[in-house]
Amino acid sequence: MRKIKLIWDFRGEASAKTAEHHIIHLNEYLENEKIILEKTGFDVINEMHAIAFMVVEENDMIKFRDVLKPHRGEVYLV
Repeated sequence: MRKIKLIWDFRGEASAKTAEHHIIHLNEYLENEKIILEKTGFDVINEMHAIAFMVVEENDMIKFRDVLKPHRGEVYLV
């Protein structure tokens, strides 16, 4: 089964801190819903762009997309 990386983009000087903070909320949601995922995290693309992300199974993607409203998604390649 393919995996999908759901991505939230943050831009500006505070993008890294915002992405890092967003992961806290994503992990709280997962904990409250008792959902275990393979991977969540954040990456700094450059000083003005950072992302928060979570990797989900393709068949669960719609459920997470509708609830969490990511900005975009892509096929996750290990």
